[in-house]
Amino acid sequence: MKTLFDKIWEAHVITNVADGPTQLYIDRLYCHEVTSPQAFDGLRARRISCFRPEKIFCMPDHNTPTHDQDKPIEDEVSRSQVETLDRNAKAFGLAHFGMMDKRNGIIHVVGPERGLTLPGMTVVCGDSHTSTHGAMGTVAFGIGTSEVEMVMASQCVLQDKPRTMRISIDGELAKGVTPKDVALYMMAKLTTAGATGYFIEYEGETVRAMSLEGRLTLCNLSIEMGARGGMIAPDDVTFAYIKGREYAPKGEEWETMLAYWKTLKSDAGAVFDKEVFFDATEIEPMITYGTNPGMGMAITATIPTIDGMGEAAKISFLKSLDYMGFQPGECLLGRKVDYVFLGACTNGRIEDFRAFASLVKGWRKAESVVAWLVPGSWLVDEQIRQEGIDLILEAAGFEIRQPGCSACLAMNDDKVPAGKYAVSTSNRNFEGRQGPGARTLLASPLVAAAAAVTGIITDPRELM
Repeated sequence: MKTLFDKIWEAHVITNVADGPTQLYIDRLYCHEVTSPQAFDGLRARRISCFRPEKIFCMPDHNTPTHDQDKPIEDEVSRSQVETLDRNAKAFGLAHFGMMDKRNGIIHVVGPERGLTLPGMTVVCGDSHTSTHGAMGTVAFGIGTSEVEMVMASQCVLQDKPRTMRISIDGELAKGVTPKDVALYMMAKLTTAGATGYFIEYEGETVRAMSLEGRLTLCNLSIEMGARGGMIAPDDVTFAYIKGREYAPKGEEWETMLAYWKTLKSDAGAVFDKEVFFDATEIEPMITYGTNPGMGMAITATIPTIDGMGEAAKISFLKSLDYMGFQPGECLLGRKVDYVFLGACTNGRIEDFRAFASLVKGWRKAESVVAWLVPGSWLVDEQIRQEGIDLILEAAGFEIRQPGCSACLAMNDDKVPAGKYAVSTSNRNFEGRQGPGARTLLASPLVAAAAAVTGIITDPRELM
């Protein structure tokens, strides 16, 4: 009896190093502009090429501005990194989806939506949120720059096999509760170290009821619990999402692959190293109050007090609250919001824009709020316009920006100023993550939308 993770992992083992790591074959390597330059330089220094260039896809996303992408990037460092990726991809004969290419976007959004990420694959990228692709039924994880070079050179990587964890979530989600809330709830319960050393498989009726976009959000945030990655067994939802996409199998190949994909599930009776269970009916819309994604609570709750905390935990907790300008026991409802960000590889998909638009329809953006609405890809942008979502958002006073990582991290123009509060649909709220001194509150697209039209932290259920 084997877990899904074990099945995929074992199918990709080349060799097992005695008392050492596994040499694992990699089906897909994604490269963006931040972690790849040194890897390409390493290949040049060794005078070798990419072993299987057809397995590698490159695109800029972290440094790309979300406006005027048809013009040269103004920031010198960002421009250099984006142009270097372009040159390296051409030099090594790799597929490259550059700025203004209709296939460009955030790499973890583009991979699934183009049919590049498929069930049963091993997928790596020099980015921790590669765990996103596990929603397609893959073993997907982030790697370092030296490992990126290793995969380029050999299409393999050396990895220690992680332990397995199954998180089962059952029950129907209440009104206003999204997959992002599920992930924030789990992190609040397990902490950011609760899954360290494990690869998670998400299971249960709540997960099966999620759309593919929702599952991508769930797996995206696995890394924030310390996990090596997260995955969901493929099913009819997965297959329907993949069929007909640009790089998906066609014709007889589709039928062959579909038959294989249907075998990709944990066997009945398979034993996991750890089992965790959650009741979805207990989850409310969530928001973070601290400086790591595990410091979250129901939006109607109050920040925990320091009662019963050990001295070390108390010091860390109070330091975090001091940075955020909050107090133990405080309720966040009604707190002023300065910025709202909808986007990132966590919540930059079409479903997220549908949710945001459904709540702001008939409202107007609060004048005090700066809102950045950033599609995760040009395909998402196209869907927004085909569905008329752009008209709803524009009528409410919002502007849709061009695709990119945007305000998820302070590597492009979209930076939150010091001391300002941002309700963000991204994945991390570390000190300075969205800009030096920026104060980030992680939330779902619905919570972000409610804040955008009221100017304060608001329970979205009050506006639905």
